[in-house]
Amino acid sequence: MFDFRLQVFYTAAKRLNFTKAAAELFITQPAVTKHIHELEHHFKTKLFERSNNALLLTPAGETLLQHTELLITAYNTMEFEMSNLVNIHSGKLKLGASTTVAQYVIPPVLAAFHKKFTNIEVTLINNNTEQIELSLLNKEIELGIIEGRSKNKAIRYTPFLEDEIVLVSNLSHPLAQKESIRPEDLRNIPLLLREPGSGTLEVIAHALKPFHIKLSQLKVEMQLGSTESIKSYLLHSSCMTFVSIHSILKELRNNECRIIDVKGLSVKRPFYFIQAQGQIDALPGLFTRFAKHYNLK
Repeated sequence: MFDFRLQVFYTAAKRLNFTKAAAELFITQPAVTKHIHELEHHFKTKLFERSNNALLLTPAGETLLQHTELLITAYNTMEFEMSNLVNIHSGKLKLGASTTVAQYVIPPVLAAFHKKFTNIEVTLINNNTEQIELSLLNKEIELGIIEGRSKNKAIRYTPFLEDEIVLVSNLSHPLAQKESIRPEDLRNIPLLLREPGSGTLEVIAHALKPFHIKLSQLKVEMQLGSTESIKSYLLHSSCMTFVSIHSILKELRNNECRIIDVKGLSVKRPFYFIQAQGQIDALPGLFTRFAKHYNLK
């Protein structure tokens, strides 16, 4: 029902690449070009221009993109509310989640959500917290679930679930049999950390402040971009690492690693739902309510 030409324009404007837009929409590149030309003919102005082989939006294209985003939001809300009248929830929901949430927390929620609302098409992207917030502000997703303490005034944060970050080693580590270590010992232990922009890294930095320990003072052996790569590295090295308790449940059950207590250090954080300020889309609200009532224990 939504004007497909505007859908083509929106996709091309977001990707700034007709080939990628065609692949995403399952049409040919000439079809994308045809739809864009029809819109340009209708509005009597160019929507795209090329500069140094890069595709850019013209001022008219920027204006049309803003209006198209509003129309898509209104259309999705209309579809949801009309289907809700006959108790059939349908539509498309674009989610984004930071890495820990996407890998270890949200998949069972998504499975249960799909079982209950089979007519809602859900897509999920995952990245670090910083990039998920950027995707939300760029309107690439409608709802995000992140970790960390980032606070952007353009974003509304709603608490979802509490997480705990723990220090972990493999069983052969020299300190693995100790009941606890002191916070100052962290300066001398080779550590694996997540990459800059990670919510986990941000929370660790905040938790170490009362002990007057900065990330720059830690003995960082390597920074890796995913918890899975960190866990794999950990099992074959003499490093330790800080990870979410949710991410190592299987390894703890299989006796592959051990949590090391750090005296006086408690690293807890909430996971947040994030939406753009003023956003009132129905599907994100439905998913938020469902996830909050899902048993994640």
